[in-house]
Amino acid sequence: MTSMSLKDLGNVTYYDLNNEINIPVNGQIPLNKDQEALQAFLKENVEPNTKQFASLRERFDYLIAGNYVEKKVIDQYPFSFIEELYAFLKSQDFHFKSFMAAYKFYAQYALKTDDNEYYLENFIDRVAMNALDFGDGDQTLAHDLADEIIHQRYQPATPSFLNAGRARRGELVSCFLIQSTDDMNTIGRTINSALQLSRIGGGVGISLSNLRGAGDPIKHIDGAASGVVPVMKLLEDSFSYSNQLGQRQGAGVVYLSVFHPDIIAFLGAKKENADEKIRLKTLSLGITVPDKFYELCEQDADMYLFSPYDVERIYGKPFAYVDITAEYDNLVANPDIRKKKLKARELETEIGKLQQESGYPYIVNIDTANRENPIDGRIVMSNLCSEIMQVQTPSTVNNRQEYIQKGTDISCNLGSTNIVNLMTSPDFGHSVETMVRALTFVTDHSDIDVVPSIQKGNRLAHTIGLGAMGLHSYFAKNHMMYGSKDSIDFTSVYFMLLNYWTLKASNEIAKERHETFHNFEKSTYADGSYFDRYTEHDWRPNSAKVQALFKDVWLPTPADWAELKTAVMRDGLYHQNRMAVAPNGSISYINDTTASLHPIINRIEERQEKKIGKIYYPAPYLDNDTMPYYKSAYDTDMRRVIDVYAAAQKHVDQGMSLTLFMRSTIPAGLYEWKNGRTDKMTTRDLSILRNYAYRKGIKSIYYVRTFTDDNNEVGANQCESCVI
Repeated sequence: MTSMSLKDLGNVTYYDLNNEINIPVNGQIPLNKDQEALQAFLKENVEPNTKQFASLRERFDYLIAGNYVEKKVIDQYPFSFIEELYAFLKSQDFHFKSFMAAYKFYAQYALKTDDNEYYLENFIDRVAMNALDFGDGDQTLAHDLADEIIHQRYQPATPSFLNAGRARRGELVSCFLIQSTDDMNTIGRTINSALQLSRIGGGVGISLSNLRGAGDPIKHIDGAASGVVPVMKLLEDSFSYSNQLGQRQGAGVVYLSVFHPDIIAFLGAKKENADEKIRLKTLSLGITVPDKFYELCEQDADMYLFSPYDVERIYGKPFAYVDITAEYDNLVANPDIRKKKLKARELETEIGKLQQESGYPYIVNIDTANRENPIDGRIVMSNLCSEIMQVQTPSTVNNRQEYIQKGTDISCNLGSTNIVNLMTSPDFGHSVETMVRALTFVTDHSDIDVVPSIQKGNRLAHTIGLGAMGLHSYFAKNHMMYGSKDSIDFTSVYFMLLNYWTLKASNEIAKERHETFHNFEKSTYADGSYFDRYTEHDWRPNSAKVQALFKDVWLPTPADWAELKTAVMRDGLYHQNRMAVAPNGSISYINDTTASLHPIINRIEERQEKKIGKIYYPAPYLDNDTMPYYKSAYDTDMRRVIDVYAAAQKHVDQGMSLTLFMRSTIPAGLYEWKNGRTDKMTTRDLSILRNYAYRKGIKSIYYVRTFTDDNNEVGANQCESCVI
């Protein structure tokens, strides 16, 4: 039989069936149409376009001969084990639960023939390749990984899940953080690094805080420096040029300290009415905000912006590595440091205006991040999704673009728990340990030699970032309103458990390998102080409802935490960082769950897919019972969202991608400071929420997404490189 081209829709019915979900029948959502669309998709698209083999051996012989899969991954195991693994996976009776899940998997993840005519994988095949690759020859670990992924308790990040076991693959990671220091050699190296990382499919975060401001001296000649904006333009052009063989636009974010003298020009470059010579169309913006800025805004005081050139000259270290809050008064008083003055609230208003207009800038509360940082060193920036918070050290580059001093930069080694499914695990702790070992493989085998500072940082730190998705799904399924006391209690306990078991696993790996992360002995893990919060307080659930939800899950007591503290102080940790909550893009659809920790946008989500147009995705577990618990993020008091994230943040050593969802016209009663009025969103509303997040201990705010009166969204263009 001639195969239907995967590029040709032909006479298919699944697209029309899926679109019928959006047409109410007798006032009801016809959810059955999604199941009909799913079955039609499998019958009309998947079955006739999947290449068939007489046996598993024949299939793998074909894949190896065609250079589709990596032979050494298969050769790590007796083939009899691979057959047993497949028999186990098939016995688990996996089925996609929605049309979107199946469509996303086959469109984005399934291995295809070189001519794009046939699928060479189903979901079980991709799970098997992940398990075999990340198992690294360990049959028990490979089996355990297969068990976690097939039951969708664990989901590797997109680059890991997509590339595992493939012969012609990209990197297992696609998110990186680099920084520039204040000299032309390092700036040139930074731009080249951005090109190289974009070429391999990476989303790149770049700190420009150390660069001297416009008008600063060069070789003692005043007014010679051009500032950060021209460098930003060069970086945007670099990402546009290095676009992964034309398949996808490169993506990057630049971070700048709110006390940098170019901060107004930095924000202005993203405005729609900016001069085309400086306007940034695709580059994302983020700012690092110390405590001092919030203090000056509260006092309605003047604030000073300081010359990074002078600060580095006097303090002997780059601007981003100086604690502005601690040194502010000294910096103001020092006559040898050039400075500009403006009203703090005027800058606060400019930030709010740009967030209304574009969704930017991301906000990193840099002192909060460093206060909670258990690692020796300083966090100076974040990544393209604002959840990575790790220490870095600057590099020095000579005239030949060689490293005189190789610093440490960051790659994001990510994966995610599916909250609904992990809560039904027969052994929560063993599940998390298995996930940590999968991520350990990723960090151990990530070797980004095109940027040696990232390569060095990864080798020293062994960092991972285990996160979570499906929180709103879990709330709705268990009849909890998002932001209620029960929901906050559950969130705290769940992330306390993730923290405990990732620490336990990292400690076990350190014992097995007789190796800890670099400078472990200088961390608060080593002196034991990190554990005080857990040995001095019982974090088990407070409410009867949440206690019942965890009745089959072992929960550590303060005594258990004290025992873990002793083990960590004695044997160390393998991973410098262990947890981070990313936005979760297509993988949440494949897992049939809600993305990350935020509320849903719509009960029936509308997605624009390039190949077939609009697809409709019903919220997971949507029915008459869960309907009341699925309130849109745009109709939710964002302080309740911040409360939920804050409950998780207490236990997460890195950060979380927290998005604020706003309406351009705020309904009456949503926020009490509106005095019961239906009113336009203002910069004051955003300022109140940013300050509330800061007071609650939130480390970062990702996009501000605004639903406008004409039914459009501003700030909704998440970067594909970084949504896991």
